Amino acid sequence: MNETLTILTNRELFLLIIGTVTYITLFVVTWQNSRRKVLLLQQRLDKVHEMLQTQDVEANKQKIEELKRLIAKLGSENSMLRLELEEKKARLDYANTMARIESEKRERAEVDIFTSDVYLNIQKYLNEGKSLNDEQWKQLAALVDGIYTGFTDKLYSLYNLSVNDYHVCLLIKIRFQPKDIALLTAHSKESVATTRSRLYQKIFGKKGSTKDWDDFIYSI
Repeated sequence: MNETLTILTNRELFLLIIGTVTYITLFVVTWQNSRRKVLLLQQRLDKVHEMLQTQDVEANKQKIEELKRLIAKLGSENSMLRLELEEKKARLDYANTMARIESEKRERAEVDIFTSDVYLNIQKYLNEGKSLNDEQWKQLAALVDGIYTGFTDKLYSLYNLSVNDYHVCLLIKIRFQPKDIALLTAHSKESVATTRSRLYQKIFGKKGSTKDWDDFIYSI
């Protein structure tokens, strides 16, 4: 009787140890996976920030005027502070210049796209109710990357897109509407909407509208 009780007790102890080790292992693995996801999201957001480099031109202009007034008041006194303010002003001037150039480039880019043979050919397929073939997708990718330098590389550096994901992004970039994207990719309009909102959540780690994703694509 005592031997049986000892055996059962040892067995229970063994099971308890196994269960504890298993729990700790699962906890560590779960924690590592969670930490890895957080780090990956942060890396994506850092890349997005680098890509966008959005500048509020009007706000910058106000800051520049304020800095001019402060610099004028300082005169020759406190030369170190004056140099620091001049440095900030120079940075803002540079940011505004780059923002203006970027705006002009985008305006020129849209003209180049809308008058290109590739775009006109896609419009023809759209009018005929046809989806694009592999060769036409290649031509479109080359057109977009030729005008928006590094567009494809930027996207794939953020997330490993499927072929359809990429095609949807290309068509968004050249301003096609969701119903047209659905036809050209041979998918439903609902599928296109799901793709856009899903990609936003994957990249930014939070829910967003289809318009949020479109605006991001326009901006890079």
